[in-house]
Amino acid sequence: MKKYILLLLLPMFFGCDSDNFNNHNPYIENYTFSTDVNLNLPLYNNLRFAGNSAYISNVGARGVWLFNSGSGYFAYDAACPNQPITQCSTLVANAGFATCPCDDVVYSMYTGIADGVQYPMKQYRVQVSGDNIRVYN
Repeated sequence: MKKYILLLLLPMFFGCDSDNFNNHNPYIENYTFSTDVNLNLPLYNNLRFAGNSAYISNVGARGVWLFNSGSGYFAYDAACPNQPITQCSTLVANAGFATCPCDDVVYSMYTGIADGVQYPMKQYRVQVSGDNIRVYN
């Protein structure tokens, strides 16, 4: 009997990963990248204040929006998560929200979620070390 209980519990030990991070989206490829943001640079100084965001180009599918929620930083791909990549599928961020120009869906940058759509904004990992922020996938 003890053997059967052990066999039932074994997948629980190996099935959970503390770094389990799923950002799968069929419209946005999984790009591998790492980029650093220095908050001392004028371009990123506004990220010191809650509710502000900054655009980082040349990473991800359409760039990345880095957002200060007040309790931490979130990084999202700037590609519209529920649209194929087209000329209009780059999210426009404003005051804690990101809007897809293709379909006018508005996503919360605090959660990455919008009402009535299947996929949230594609989120990337963020690591903060003093005045430096690393965004990576």
